[in-house]
Amino acid sequence: MKYNHLLIVALFLMLMLDGCSDFLDEKLQSQLAPDNTFASSQGFESSSAGLYAIARSEYNTYGSSAFMHGYACPYESQQIATDLATMGTKDGSLQPFGYLTLTSNTGIVNSTWKWAFSLINAANEVLAYAEKNTNWDNDNDQALYQAEARFFRAYAYRTLVYLYGDVPYVDKISEKVRRDFTRTPKDEVLKHMVEDLQYACEHLPENPDNVKDGKLTKWAAEHLLSEVYLMQKNYDEAEKAALAVINSGYFKLMNDRFGVAKDQPGDVYSDLFKEYNQNRKGGNKETIWAMQFEFQTTGGGGEYDDWTRRAWEPKYFEIQGFTLADSLGGRGLSQLVPLEWWIGPNSNFFERSDIRNSEYNIKRHWYYNNTKMPNLYGKECPITDNTWHVTYRLYPALTKFFYGKANNLTYAGTNKDRVKFRLAETYLLLCEARLGKGDINGACDAINNVRKRAHASLITPSKMTMDLLLDERIRELVGEESRRFTLVRTGKLLERTRKYNTEAGPNMQDYHVLWPIPQSVIDANTEADFPQNPDY
Repeated sequence: MKYNHLLIVALFLMLMLDGCSDFLDEKLQSQLAPDNTFASSQGFESSSAGLYAIARSEYNTYGSSAFMHGYACPYESQQIATDLATMGTKDGSLQPFGYLTLTSNTGIVNSTWKWAFSLINAANEVLAYAEKNTNWDNDNDQALYQAEARFFRAYAYRTLVYLYGDVPYVDKISEKVRRDFTRTPKDEVLKHMVEDLQYACEHLPENPDNVKDGKLTKWAAEHLLSEVYLMQKNYDEAEKAALAVINSGYFKLMNDRFGVAKDQPGDVYSDLFKEYNQNRKGGNKETIWAMQFEFQTTGGGGEYDDWTRRAWEPKYFEIQGFTLADSLGGRGLSQLVPLEWWIGPNSNFFERSDIRNSEYNIKRHWYYNNTKMPNLYGKECPITDNTWHVTYRLYPALTKFFYGKANNLTYAGTNKDRVKFRLAETYLLLCEARLGKGDINGACDAINNVRKRAHASLITPSKMTMDLLLDERIRELVGEESRRFTLVRTGKLLERTRKYNTEAGPNMQDYHVLWPIPQSVIDANTEADFPQNPDY
């Protein structure tokens, strides 16, 4: 699904011409004639493309995408100050999150709020005009576009409630600027999210083989619904939603080699992360929803959309004897330096048989590759305490984020399609739901589906705990999930960060579970009380 870039930009400008003075309000601009845009199924398809584009821009840094933060580390801000990593390259935009010195004026605190309400406002406009329009190509078009819009509204609120707690619930567009918003209790927002996702489950397409790559199906809505039920601690419904995806018959954990590199050295887990292997047409039946970023394709990702590779991969090329290589992941930035407790050579975090720890998935052996230095070329460069924790130039690296272009080795982006939901996580959501219910045997059954594929030993009931599940989510989903979201949902952010993170742990206070409300939002809301989160 590669969108027309001009349509996306036009839609986004229509939604955002009011500027940044009020992130909550959307003032309609009659001269842009939305009544003409939202007058047919074709017009709503263009608006749908805009929703996908804004959603896809959630971690965009700079450039010309539908939304940009204007800062380097929006993705990293949701991974740092957890049990995963410390900062290597201490980018100015990341330091407030790594050192836990963020304030209500911190850039990414503001831009993340703005991204979420940009998507919410866009969804609300689609919903409002879908109610008015009577010119549809097909009988189910109205419900389809409303289902997409309601999914994306819930998706945006997911970020807001995880990061900020109580936030204004806005479900209608406004023709005038409002300055009287109040903070809706999180529990109430979650109820609205459930309603939106239930509607999406009912009206989105069922068969993923009948939609374009990247388009939503009911199963993406069911997967997200399971997570939202977990946020509510409604474990029975979370279990049902996860099982609906698992038992749909459309998805399976990939157990056999597939895709573009299936005849090359590797394993099935490494296949999941090879470029072009993220969609069903590439043979991947595990992906439930993948955002589309294909390189040099109209409507695909640009250089600034996805810097996950730059975040996780070391700056090996600054060590004498190395030169940039796409086979080594390209030009990383060492922004997220993994903690030894889970990836170190003596951690025993992975079993010997676990393919997720194979050299195809975690690069632990680095060999000098600069042919101009024959005295070093081909020899192994050892990972040391200095290269890992002092210079941040070499450490075990996650190959799932390896990405480089041989014809442009300094290229900054990562134009692999970004898998947002895949079946392995659905099983782990099922495990979490069953843990919440006290069904330990059922939790073991769920997690063991994932471990079987990884060739890891099966978990027995005596070992099944929430911490074991959170460890398993690292093994399977590190870097793919927002680790902050997972730890906040499970109530483990404070405990595990303090236990494992040598950089952020000593500074972690109870109030750091939430980010502050942007000060600009509080200042603009002059006609109603809009309190700040405690201790900010």
